[in-house]
Amino acid sequence: MGSTVTSTGPAKKTTASARPGYGQLLRTRGAWTFLLPGFAARQPFAMLTLSIVLLVQHTTGSYGSAGATAAVTGVSMALFAPYSGRLADRYGQRAVLLPGVLVHALAGLTLTALALAHAPLWALFAAAVPTGASVPQIGPMVRARWGVVLKDSPLMTTAAAFESVTDELTFVLGPLVATALCTALAPAAGLLTEAALTLVGGLLFATQKRTQPPVAAADGHARVPHSSALRVPGVRVLIVTFLGIGSVFGGMQVSLAAFTESIGRPGLNGVLYGTFAAGNMLSGLVCGAIAWKVAPRHRLVVGYTALALAASSLWTAHSVALLAALGLLVGMCIAPALITGYTLVEGLVAAGARTEAFTWLTGAVALGQAAAVTVAGQLEDRLWGGAGFLVPMAGTVLALLTLLALRSRLAPRACGRTVARGVGHRSPVAVD
Repeated sequence: MGSTVTSTGPAKKTTASARPGYGQLLRTRGAWTFLLPGFAARQPFAMLTLSIVLLVQHTTGSYGSAGATAAVTGVSMALFAPYSGRLADRYGQRAVLLPGVLVHALAGLTLTALALAHAPLWALFAAAVPTGASVPQIGPMVRARWGVVLKDSPLMTTAAAFESVTDELTFVLGPLVATALCTALAPAAGLLTEAALTLVGGLLFATQKRTQPPVAAADGHARVPHSSALRVPGVRVLIVTFLGIGSVFGGMQVSLAAFTESIGRPGLNGVLYGTFAAGNMLSGLVCGAIAWKVAPRHRLVVGYTALALAASSLWTAHSVALLAALGLLVGMCIAPALITGYTLVEGLVAAGARTEAFTWLTGAVALGQAAAVTVAGQLEDRLWGGAGFLVPMAGTVLALLTLLALRSRLAPRACGRTVARGVGHRSPVAVD
């Protein structure tokens, strides 16, 4: 398993004993030109759902209405994100980002105004659709850019871990910022700030043209743009597993907000959710630093089993300390599953459809989150406090059963759409 990676040029010294690390990754030429603006551009994404929940709950007094509005946003994003990724593969990221961030900022401002005007729920839904549909898919775009600058380097697994850590850092900061803005300034401050940051960050990211992946039509393989990543069986399995992960995010957001409200300490919501996200970030750092000997699909099964077990314990927590500890544990189980899922995409999907594949997974998380927010909000309104924590348990257990039944479809194939080569991951090469 630990064979030497041989190649010509400076890369020939890369061996299994000198395993890829974060330092080596961050010294990749051109990486910082998209990492810094990418981080700024993805930060608002972690604020969106919670900002909507806090604003609409304040104006309507109902977690059910707040969760439903946030859910419409999430469903809209989940449905449109893959098409955004496909357009980015075909016409370039810049061509998709520039109009997208403008529409998102305008839609977010419209939703804010309607909520403050106590508009009917259907009007909030109508504004939530374009708000979600226009969410810029910065995370998948950054992952696609790593594929350009790293090509078939074994650093791809490390890059997947780094991106997961970066995502979770935004989910540590995002809820804290959204909660602070909505509670200390005004209920609308979170969503207004999210719209402004999306506009500024997205435009900055779009200006980084040198690391943008080449459009699919320009790579000489005319058939690639017409083949959706959704046709790959392994991608469909990963979508289900990421739906389960989304159920954890959505269930935690609503249930933690309801829990802290019930004990009269709403300011703790951001702290508890930040603890959950911090566990995700820390385990992601560790996951990326390990030179794995176990195949990714086997790691996914083990990691997802741990996630389902941890998520199944959340509903038992009745104190801040216990809930924080369990939230930290659940967060620590999410990162390995996310990292492994994104790593598997490298071996399952051709390069010309990879941004689309990443957006399917991101959209699956958003869809799972949207469904969880809706169901958890109804459970919190109609049943006992903490009933919303049943949603992460159900979502992860169902996804785990699907994963166990279909895990064989996650094996990278050396024939058909892609040809595998290299060590540590598989680099697709289009064939007839």
